[in-house]
Amino acid sequence: MLTIRDLKVSAGGRMLFEGASMTVNYGERVALVGPNGAGKSTLFSIILRENDPDSGVMERDAWTMVGYLPQEGEVVGEETVMDVATGRAGELPALEARLHELEKTGSVDSPEYLEAHAKHEALSNPQVEAKAKKILRGLGYRDTDYDRKAKELSGGWVMRAHLSRLLVMEPDLLLLDEPTNHLDLLSLLWLQQYLKNYSGAVLLISHDRQFMDEIVQSVYEIAEKKLHSFTGNYTDYLRQKEERYEQQNASYKNQQKEIEALQEFADRFRSVASKASQAMSKLKQIERMELIEKPVPPKKPFRFQIPQPPRIGQRAMTLEGIHMAYGATQVYRGLDLTVERDERTVLVGPNGAGKSTLLKILAGILDFQKGTRTPGLNAKIGYFSQHRSATLDPNKNVLQEVMESGKDLSENEARGILGSFLFRKDDIYKKTDILSGGEKTRLNLIKFLVDPPNLLLMDEPTTHLDIHSVESLTLALSSYGGTLVFISHDVHFIRKLATKVLHVNNGQVTPYPGGYDYFLEKTAAGDERAAITA
Repeated sequence: MLTIRDLKVSAGGRMLFEGASMTVNYGERVALVGPNGAGKSTLFSIILRENDPDSGVMERDAWTMVGYLPQEGEVVGEETVMDVATGRAGELPALEARLHELEKTGSVDSPEYLEAHAKHEALSNPQVEAKAKKILRGLGYRDTDYDRKAKELSGGWVMRAHLSRLLVMEPDLLLLDEPTNHLDLLSLLWLQQYLKNYSGAVLLISHDRQFMDEIVQSVYEIAEKKLHSFTGNYTDYLRQKEERYEQQNASYKNQQKEIEALQEFADRFRSVASKASQAMSKLKQIERMELIEKPVPPKKPFRFQIPQPPRIGQRAMTLEGIHMAYGATQVYRGLDLTVERDERTVLVGPNGAGKSTLLKILAGILDFQKGTRTPGLNAKIGYFSQHRSATLDPNKNVLQEVMESGKDLSENEARGILGSFLFRKDDIYKKTDILSGGEKTRLNLIKFLVDPPNLLLMDEPTTHLDIHSVESLTLALSSYGGTLVFISHDVHFIRKLATKVLHVNNGQVTPYPGGYDYFLEKTAAGDERAAITA
């Protein structure tokens, strides 16, 4: 279906790929992994024929239909959610226009015409709207949302409508760039199950290791300008990568010992007449060797210890009789909730159920209409939102922000922590006002970790982090000595941290005093989707 051979690609004066090769077969589910900036999105653009490589071959079967979900999607005009999901707005008119152009030029046998025709047929099917509704429901839309103007919705909901359109078309090859970024846990689990049973091939970029573990059958890693193939899911890839390193490192060390012994013999006896020819033979033996390069060890998550926060009272936070409404929309009526010291609580439930609202009430940054909120004794509360640029001083650089947050932090320690969260070399001297949204999120996260509160409230803390940074955060929070309440759609992250689950839906908060697997067991006997909506 897809073959890449000896690919060479440079961008901005930097070589991304050199001699890179990969293959994706029909029905295969493949993950593409590598650090930020390694070239994952660039490779997607080449597969989509948006950019050409410097050299090498990218071949797609002529009849292969490719669908692509970028990280961000735009809405223009007055199209409804259903218009986006069925392609009536944008996709279908564009396909019709392109088909007419190709027919006029006599290019009806070209790969582009065949693919455009297949997409047009898929979106013109009489059953397309019924199919779109089924997929939209799975991704969290209500029936009343179908006729809403897409421009009225957040970017995350618009991306779900674009994803619905792709799944309606059922491409032979589905390219997904961080598909879980804008999904709540319910929608993520639905998509996970859908892709498990998807008949076409899937090539995805993701930072969600649990998602990849559930879906993919093989992994290609971008490293040292090559594409390295691994069989199995993400966990299998990590194990195989470690094994390959150990084998290559052992071979490298053995060869170095052999070279050292040969060189020692040559140096010792080259001036001895009776053994000079043997010495020269040893040197030629070294010259004929195919030298093994010293392997680069697998990147490990950065480990650092979060300072011990001051001890909070046994009841870290108490809510009694909370009434909360946005205008006529009632979110909570008479909510009672106690957060106990040392709990690690995850809030789960569908989008719009009130998870972020509850977190803001706990943080004391959202006024409610009725009830009482009582922080625990000696409470030092920290609220980590997805939108925290206002907390940064635009006149300070990244390193200064971190150094001033951690009172006993050395500069070397600060640099190490910044590096683990993708701030490297000159990045640490950037002024905060020129940072991207993702960089600001990561910087605020670091500030929490170096000066932790004893009640930490976090809303989607893993967004904008790559897998290694997520692992660093997970390790740090595992040793955190305070009380944690968080929202996340990263199942691996939840499983590693949560000791209690609060299910939020329809104004009700139901506690489950155990980890995420305990929650699944108690609610739906392993049916993850039913468990979330119980």
